Amino acid sequence: MKTQLEFARAGVVTPQMAAVAAEERLDAEYIRQQVAAGTIVIPWNHHRQPRAVGIGKGLRTKVNASIGTSSDIVDYAAEIRKARAAQESGADTLMELSVGGDLDRVRREVIGAVDLPVGNVPLYQAFCEAARRYGDPNRLDEDLLFELIERQCADGMAFMAVHCGINLYTVERLKRQGYRYGGLVSKGGVGMVAWMLANNRENPLYEQFDRVVGILKKYDTVLSLGNGLRAGAIHDSSDRAQIQELLINCELAELGREMGCQMLVEGPGHVPLDEVEGNIRLQKRMSGDAPYYMLGPIPTDIAPGFDHITAAIGAAQSSRYGADLICYITPAEHLALPNEEDVRQGVKAARVAAYIGDMNKYPERGRERDREMSKARRDLDWEKQFQLALYPEDARAIRASRIPEDETTCTMCGDFCASRGAGKLFAADLKGDKR
Repeated sequence: MKTQLEFARAGVVTPQMAAVAAEERLDAEYIRQQVAAGTIVIPWNHHRQPRAVGIGKGLRTKVNASIGTSSDIVDYAAEIRKARAAQESGADTLMELSVGGDLDRVRREVIGAVDLPVGNVPLYQAFCEAARRYGDPNRLDEDLLFELIERQCADGMAFMAVHCGINLYTVERLKRQGYRYGGLVSKGGVGMVAWMLANNRENPLYEQFDRVVGILKKYDTVLSLGNGLRAGAIHDSSDRAQIQELLINCELAELGREMGCQMLVEGPGHVPLDEVEGNIRLQKRMSGDAPYYMLGPIPTDIAPGFDHITAAIGAAQSSRYGADLICYITPAEHLALPNEEDVRQGVKAARVAAYIGDMNKYPERGRERDREMSKARRDLDWEKQFQLALYPEDARAIRASRIPEDETTCTMCGDFCASRGAGKLFAADLKGDKR
């Protein structure tokens, strides 16, 4: 069966493209053209058929939430709750990144709990299974790796972060630059580097890229080119190893599109704000405008406990300059496995950030809601304010917890409400005013 990319190139507007067009209030032919060009992807899977979500050029910046067990905490019911909390809070996609317990079970239960497109990182399970079978993850064999990729796609993965861009050349760049301040922070990246060094062999995901593409294309699963050498510290941002991997991933994105597979490129983790725009422009230029999936980014290293806020600052900048998919960060980042409340806070912070970025990325169609909110505040129209809010129930709950004596105002100002006072002063001017 054809991929969305192949259908688009054949001139066919699929139901998925039509659904994305309706959601984004755009012409379906525009969506088809961009899918055909590889500048929009629709994470999909013929076996599962999740909600149609478009990621890419001209579309609203999307938010991904990541969940999953660890070797310390394996609670299948908790992962289901987190998956549902992510969807309820407004996540557009979900990544299931478990490394503890029965990995097939948790993946399948999470997929069954939501209708979002679900992605994963196949190297996680590959190295876990090699460690369990052989007592050493570096004994992972290629047949097991590719069998796992096929098994996970068959379960319904809509997109898959595959670390194809790490090769012996990028590892040599890492060595020659004298390692890093923050080391390596990608579990999949560290695992693959260790495997290559232990076996003195090239990364099979790079060496047999056509085999990777062939499996994902069979299911119309989007191939998200993983960022295994991403920076885990702002002082490592844009170093030679990271840029080398980005270059390879951009080349592979072009090659994968030529083969008929939908392609995403993943971006760096810790990035100072003055490098965000340059990083995105570089990726877009080198990849032929492939959709860019930003992990964070986190623009400072010193705010554990508040990294959902630091990441939101980075995400707003990323969205503004052209990132297409943002991976949320939770308050637990760098500290612990996120719980359900962490997931909710992370998604909401990322969605606010993405909205702010889109206001600037699409100024001609991204600020009407803010204008209406301004008028509602001016007019003390509380119900209209709640309707326009990104998270109405949260806003209602805060106001309900501190009801003012005069319910037209709020307890911030009470009798000294500026909006009420100004409204009286300029009431005559507002008569018949259309603003």
